[in-house]
Amino acid sequence: MKTLDTSAKGVYLITVTPFTDSGALDLASTDRMVDFCLDKGVTGLTILGIMGEATKLTAEESRAYARQVLARVAGRVPVVVGVSSPGFAAMSELTQSVMDLGASGVMVAPPSTLRTDEQIAAYFAMVDETLGPQVPWCLQDHPVSTGVQMSAGVILRILKNSPGCVMLKHEDWPGLAKLSAIRAASDKGEVRRVSILTGNGGGLFLPEELTRGADGAMTGFAYPEMMVDVVAAHARGEVERAHDLFDAYLPLARYEQQAGVGLAVRKHLFQQRGVIASAFVRKPGPKLSAQDVADIARLVRRQDRRLRELG
Repeated sequence: MKTLDTSAKGVYLITVTPFTDSGALDLASTDRMVDFCLDKGVTGLTILGIMGEATKLTAEESRAYARQVLARVAGRVPVVVGVSSPGFAAMSELTQSVMDLGASGVMVAPPSTLRTDEQIAAYFAMVDETLGPQVPWCLQDHPVSTGVQMSAGVILRILKNSPGCVMLKHEDWPGLAKLSAIRAASDKGEVRRVSILTGNGGGLFLPEELTRGADGAMTGFAYPEMMVDVVAAHARGEVERAHDLFDAYLPLARYEQQAGVGLAVRKHLFQQRGVIASAFVRKPGPKLSAQDVADIARLVRRQDRRLRELG
C-alpha cells in the first residue's frame, strides 16, 4: 500500500458505509462499492468519514469495515481512514489498527470543544505527537460539521508544527480565499507545500478550487466519475471542458448536498446504480419521501441527456 504523502492528487472518494435493511454492516455491498469506485477511476478512497456514518459505528464495526475495504482494495489505491476522536487513546488505537491492516494514512478533524487558535494549534501538536513519525495524516477543516473555525493562519501554523501532516482536506465554505492564501504561502516558501484536496459540498466548487491550486477532490458523490473527469480535464488544461462536465452534474450534486437529507439521497442513488443492496441510513438519519425520489429521477434523466449532448 502506498503511504500518503504531500504529492497526493486526483480524487479520493469519501465512501458511504453500506448496511443491510436491518442496519447490520453489509460487507458484500462493501466489496461491490470498492469495485465500482475503482472502475470509475478514483485515485484513492477515504473511509469512516462524517458521511460514512463513522459516529454511528461501534469500535469493532469500524475495524471490521476498514478491514473489508483494505482487503478488497488490496493495495491498488491509497486508503485514508478517519480516526477523529475527542480522546487520544481511542484515536491512537484505531490508527494503529488500520495502519497494520494496510491503510495509507489517517484523517483527523478537530473536536467541537476547541475555540481559540491557541487551543487548535495545541490540539494538533498533540495529534502529531500521538500518531508519531511513521503515520502520515490529513487535517480535515470542515467547520459546518465540527463548529471549529480554523483560519488560514492557524492552518499554516499547524503545518509548520506538525511534520506528519501531509494533506489538508479543505472544506470551509466559503473557502476559496483561504485556499488561495494557503497556496500562496507555500509558493513563497513560507511553509512546505502539502497536498490540498477539497471537499466543499460534494465538490460544488471543484472547478474553481482546482484553478486556485487544489490538487484534486476528497469528497463524496453518487457519480464519482464526475470528479474523476473534471479533475482529469482540468489537469490537461481543458478548463472549459472541465466546467461543462461539472455543470452537467451540478443540479444533482446540489440536490445531494441538502443538509440533513443528503446522505439518504446518495445512498438511494448508489442503490439505484446497483452498487449497494440497501439505502438504509442508521438512526439518527433521514428518510426520503416519494416526492424526493421523483425529484431525483427527474434530475438523473436530465443529467443523462446533458452528458449525451456533451459526448
